[in-house]
Amino acid sequence: MMKFIYTLLAVAFIAACNKGSDGFTLNGTMKGDLKNGTQVFLRKANEQNMPIDVDTTTIENGQFMFKGDAASPELHYIFVDNIRGNIPVIIEEGDILVRAQKDSMAYAQLEGTLQNNLFTDFMEESRALTSRAMSMQDDMRNASAEKDSSAREAAVTSLQDEYIELQDEAKKFELDFARENPNALISALILDKVLTTKALPEEEVKALFDALTPEIRATTVGKKITEKLSKGKSTAVGAKAPNFSAPTPSGEELALNDVLGKATIVDFWAAWCKPCRVENPNVVAVYNKYHDKGLSILGVSLDRKAEDWKQAIADDGLLWNHVSNVNYFDEIAQLYNVDAIPATFILDENGVIVAKDLRGPELEKKIAEMLD
Repeated sequence: MMKFIYTLLAVAFIAACNKGSDGFTLNGTMKGDLKNGTQVFLRKANEQNMPIDVDTTTIENGQFMFKGDAASPELHYIFVDNIRGNIPVIIEEGDILVRAQKDSMAYAQLEGTLQNNLFTDFMEESRALTSRAMSMQDDMRNASAEKDSSAREAAVTSLQDEYIELQDEAKKFELDFARENPNALISALILDKVLTTKALPEEEVKALFDALTPEIRATTVGKKITEKLSKGKSTAVGAKAPNFSAPTPSGEELALNDVLGKATIVDFWAAWCKPCRVENPNVVAVYNKYHDKGLSILGVSLDRKAEDWKQAIADDGLLWNHVSNVNYFDEIAQLYNVDAIPATFILDENGVIVAKDLRGPELEKKIAEMLD
């Protein structure tokens, strides 16, 4: 439930900033008991999606201001020292107005430029959907506390069905917004999220992306999507899987081409990835059943710490080959256009990708088709 709420409200950070001669002025008003001199930070994210400071100013008599270059629209965030939350704002050429209350930063009002007006329209509907999701969460807690087991089960089942319907409604709203607003930066951000979560096939995302205006496709996030779609072709079903090599847990170099079987699973995972760890017992069962028939698995860990990676291999009983650069979403993940895990690629005996991102019964069904 909370994952859904955060998905609605959280828009992915953008990774780079284009400098140009076109300027912006951001005038902000912050209500609440704030001392003069309180610091205000304008931030974006670096290539690792970590927030970095772009500019700093101070609040004086409840007001603050930023000025700078804005060659193309880009999502930033305003943080106030010692205040929870932040204000997402699109920095672009023109005069941007921000009105906020320190105790409800997420509900700040943005206006003055086209992109911030469009962003405000999107967020108003998104917040309405979020409010319904939060209400449903409260109902779920109350239903789970019902003492009558039959009544509890009926209520929980009904709420789960409503939740699925709300998820579908939220997805439709976002995709409809992207379709109907090809000139909005938020439309590109939506499509970037859809690509990351694999909520739509890449060809459908490409069609929506191609319909965006040239100005939006030329933004930082637009270029990011273009790069992802280009990389997607090299790891699409029917393509020859790119070869790579990396250290094993014992420090030896091992290449994908060295471990190809009659069927091969390239499994991107990490010790910190809960969905990966939940799926591991299923992968173990598939491996035990089909290894003697020619199944090979190469686990590619995106861990940051070697000890975490090695411990998870032992704890989960992962008896196949493993490699890792122990460098998070590294060059191998980038080579395979992997920006979310778990992610799996199923290869035939020639190393051609025949399926992607299969889990549970679907994974075993595909391996059985190839080896039985």
